[in-house]
Amino acid sequence: MAFFQDQSMEGSLSPQRKMGRGKIEIKRIENTTNRQVTFCKRRNGLLKKAYELSVLCDAEVALVVFSARGRLYDYANNSVKGTIERYNKACSGSSDTGSVSELNTQFYQQEAAKLRALISNLQNSNSQMRGESLSSMSLRELKNLETKLERGMSRIRSQKNELLFAEIELMQKREIGLNHKNQCLRAKMAETVKQMNLVNGAGPDYDLMPPHGHSCDSGDYLHVNGLHHQPNHQYHHYSRQDQTTLQLG
Repeated sequence: MAFFQDQSMEGSLSPQRKMGRGKIEIKRIENTTNRQVTFCKRRNGLLKKAYELSVLCDAEVALVVFSARGRLYDYANNSVKGTIERYNKACSGSSDTGSVSELNTQFYQQEAAKLRALISNLQNSNSQMRGESLSSMSLRELKNLETKLERGMSRIRSQKNELLFAEIELMQKREIGLNHKNQCLRAKMAETVKQMNLVNGAGPDYDLMPPHGHSCDSGDYLHVNGLHHQPNHQYHHYSRQDQTTLQLG
C-alpha cells in the first residue's frame, strides 16, 4: 500500500540531456501547468502499475493519492479500508506483540473477577429468597426482601389465576360442543327409529329423550309411550265387582 500527498514531481530537464530518454532531476516543478500535466501522467501510470501488480502477483494493493488541491484518487483490489485495517494490525502485531498479550491477560483477569463476584451475589440472593443465610441481614434488608417476596407472590397468583380462568373457559367451550353433538346424535337416532316404525307398519311411538333426572352421558334410553296398544294381562285380573268397589272407595 502506498500513500502520496501530491509528491509526484518532475524536475526540469537537465541542460546536458542527451538524445533519447535521459535522467530527470527529481525536484519540484515550478511551472504550474507543467506540474499539473506531470501529476496526471504519473498518477495514471501509478494506478496502472498498482492494478497490474494486484492481478499478476495476486497481491492485496491499496493506493491513495491526494492532489495539491486536496482531491482524492485511490485504487484497491479489495477495499481501501480493509487493507488499512490489515496494515494497522500487522504493524501493531509486529511491534507490540508482548504488550498486547499482557493487556489481553489483564483484561481477561478483570472480567473473570467481575464474573466471580456476580456469581457470588446471585448465590447469596437465591439463598436469601429460600429463607436461608438471613442472620447477616439487617432489619432494612429483611424488609426489602419481604417486599420483593410479596410482589413476586402477587405476580405468581395473578398468573395462576389467568391460567385457571383460561382452562375453565376452554372446558366450558368443550362442554357446549359435546352437548351440541349429543343433541345431534339423539335427533339422528330418533329419526332412524321413526323411519323403522314407518317401514314395519303402525306401532308404538318411541321417544329417545332420556327420563327426567338422567343425563345423556349415562347411556341411551328408549321410552315407550304407547303401552295402551299392547294389552298386558297383569293389569286386568280384577273382576267387575272389584272394580266397582274400588271406584266407590
